[in-house]
Amino acid sequence: MLGKLARQHDPNVLVGFDHADDAGVYKIAPDQALVQTVDFFTPVVDDPYTFGQIAATNALSDVYAMGGRPLTSLALVCFPDKADLEILEHILAGGLSKMIEAGCTVIGGHSIRDEETKFGYSVTGVVHPNKILANAGAKPGDALLLTKSLGTGVISTAIKKGKAEAAWIDAAVWSMTTLNKRAAEVITGMWKGSRASLDTTGSETRSHTSPFVVNAMTDITGFGLIGHARETALASDVSLRISAGSIPLLEGALECVRAGHVPGGLKNNRDFAECLVGYDDGVPEDLRALLFDPQTAGGLLIATPEGERLAGALNDAGVMAVQIGEVVQERKPRIQVAL
Repeated sequence: MLGKLARQHDPNVLVGFDHADDAGVYKIAPDQALVQTVDFFTPVVDDPYTFGQIAATNALSDVYAMGGRPLTSLALVCFPDKADLEILEHILAGGLSKMIEAGCTVIGGHSIRDEETKFGYSVTGVVHPNKILANAGAKPGDALLLTKSLGTGVISTAIKKGKAEAAWIDAAVWSMTTLNKRAAEVITGMWKGSRASLDTTGSETRSHTSPFVVNAMTDITGFGLIGHARETALASDVSLRISAGSIPLLEGALECVRAGHVPGGLKNNRDFAECLVGYDDGVPEDLRALLFDPQTAGGLLIATPEGERLAGALNDAGVMAVQIGEVVQERKPRIQVAL
């Protein structure tokens, strides 16, 4: 819809909505730019505190995906007039816990009465204008790394139907409440030491590592892996080859697809983006479906010429990182999925 409106021309807009990027970036000084994003949604789990944590993790993710550091946030609340306010208190407390973990200060917000609960944040961060990690810029030969497993959409649907097993819920909640902060810090060279390494005084070490060459980056959220990979391919004028068998999946994700616990967003994503996808023989239907599963607080999709080195550094820092494909010269189909 924004594309149908008159365009504003402001030279300080470094990243707008032209290429469906994760956040907007606005230059305010030669060495500083603001990263701005907003995200809110309905509950995906039953526990209010956990829902607040997930909403905050999801909103913060877009700043990390741009290579930025979150600074401040504003809470967005829609809440039923007659509902128990203690529930809202737990939601807000959960969100605050993740904002504190991110070092992002909640400075206010806005609430309205609504028949359905919705919660999220508008987040503002900072990034150097020359160090923005957009979804454009991927180059042939780059490795494609993914930092979280897929499946939160189908598992959340199973939760709503009362069909999710406890182990599936635990795995999905852990994924959805894990910030992309550490991954972003490793990528940008701001990660302070390896896995809580301690100096002789018992304090965490503070030595920074060298930044890695990353040509493009995005986080995997509502449009699913293929949807966000599509945005990278189109913005970068390249094609992608993805190995479906290498993609990490949450426990229970395949079982949910086979049982029919498929969210409407998955179907919409598939209707929209599958026209650009080709499949090698042998890629099973359940795995194809999960490529379009809408993720909440998903991982980062990274295009880098240093795939092995970066994956190793992420793993050493306690972040799962798996190479799931590569960038190739532009061709048809734009995304080829092998087994």
